[in-house]
Amino acid sequence: PGMAQDAAPVLLVVLARLVSSTWHEGSGYYTSESHTNEVYTEDVPPEPALDYRRVPQWCATLSIHRGDATCYSPRGGSYRSTLGTRCELSCARGYRLVGPSAVQCLPSRHWSGMAYCRQIRCHVLPAVLRGSYVCSAGVQMDSRCDYSCLTGYQLEGDRSRVCMEDGRWSGSEPVCVDLEPPKIRCPDSRERIAEPGKLTAIVYWDPPRVKDSADGIIKRVMLRGPEPGSEFPEGEHIIHYTAHDQAYNRASCKFSIRVQVRRCPVLKPPQNGHLSCTSDSNNYGATCEYQCEGGYERVGTSLRVCQSTQQWTGSQPICAPMQINTDVSSAASLLDQFYEKRRLLIISAPDPSNRYYKMQMSMLQQAACGLDLRHITTVEMVGQPPHEVGRIREHRLSPGIIEELRQFLRLTRSHFNAVLLDKGGMDRERYINPVNPDELFVFIDTYLLSEQEAARRAQSGDPCE
Repeated sequence: PGMAQDAAPVLLVVLARLVSSTWHEGSGYYTSESHTNEVYTEDVPPEPALDYRRVPQWCATLSIHRGDATCYSPRGGSYRSTLGTRCELSCARGYRLVGPSAVQCLPSRHWSGMAYCRQIRCHVLPAVLRGSYVCSAGVQMDSRCDYSCLTGYQLEGDRSRVCMEDGRWSGSEPVCVDLEPPKIRCPDSRERIAEPGKLTAIVYWDPPRVKDSADGIIKRVMLRGPEPGSEFPEGEHIIHYTAHDQAYNRASCKFSIRVQVRRCPVLKPPQNGHLSCTSDSNNYGATCEYQCEGGYERVGTSLRVCQSTQQWTGSQPICAPMQINTDVSSAASLLDQFYEKRRLLIISAPDPSNRYYKMQMSMLQQAACGLDLRHITTVEMVGQPPHEVGRIREHRLSPGIIEELRQFLRLTRSHFNAVLLDKGGMDRERYINPVNPDELFVFIDTYLLSEQEAARRAQSGDPCE
């Protein structure tokens, strides 16, 4: 025992030198070269060889950077590193203890373990597509990161996340989504007047501009309806435009185009006549021509035009009975009166008692309606000079005109014959026997009717039936 006491001061000096060479101030543990994260425990010798009571500071003073050690010594509260002292370790807020939570001073003059305080850090937050975040203290505990999105995008999810004590971020990662539809504006609705003589109008407009808060200018716009510069008929037409952004948000607009046809009052055909009109018959620019039935002549203007003021030019003509002038100097002058107005059926017979003549005139009298419907005027030349008679209805022909007609049409006085002239004065058919009216009408209806006459006949039918 006496030797042990004498050797004690020398041993303490040696241990002090060892401790001073391996102690890192503030680390709370010893290392031979440098500290690591490993924690180890030394075995307690079965039989202490020293008098621990005479050594008040057996282990090195224990301190933890950014932490605290609460120690309990067998010798009382004023001893913090005597043999057998037990220290409970803790870290300041924002730091996590790495190593044992409690250590004990061992006979080897080492603490039973090593520990240190490591700053609590969360992982770096990933970047947000079409957005960003700003953190108050980086990735340290209590750091708050606030999220925001680019213009045109809205945040869905947590707007803020906080780095918690367990090293994890609160909440979940938000996303930036485009929920706002594009902005589209259609042209103003418009009204156009149909062009003269037409029932349509050509309308132009500029396609709408589409802007999206996220995607900027959108050039692809779908049109439902006619293209600009199209020809629009009378009435109202709706034009639709639709656009989608990259997030398939939809925006649409529409406008109307109204085409107005200026119209004049509807004209009525004259009695014993008819109208032939262009376009839609009473629209601006339409022209109407008055025509009289065979045997009637137009008195007054022949054409009337619908003006932009919605009034017709001129005044309503009438169809007066045709005045036949037989006091003419030649057969040509006589025939000119019927040009484009009437067809002529010229009948020649040797005398009034001729049975063919009588039969022919009887059939024609019974078919008077059909003759007038087809604009046929009968000319009779009967007998022998100087008692020969020529007439058109009640109008008598002079001997000179009769002779010119016979020579012009090559008609003899020796037997019955008939010639059918069209409205142009052309010889179209000859008969040496009385012609049945039905046969005559079929021929005229098949070969001699103009397009206008055929159209009117198809529209009005046969009033003689």
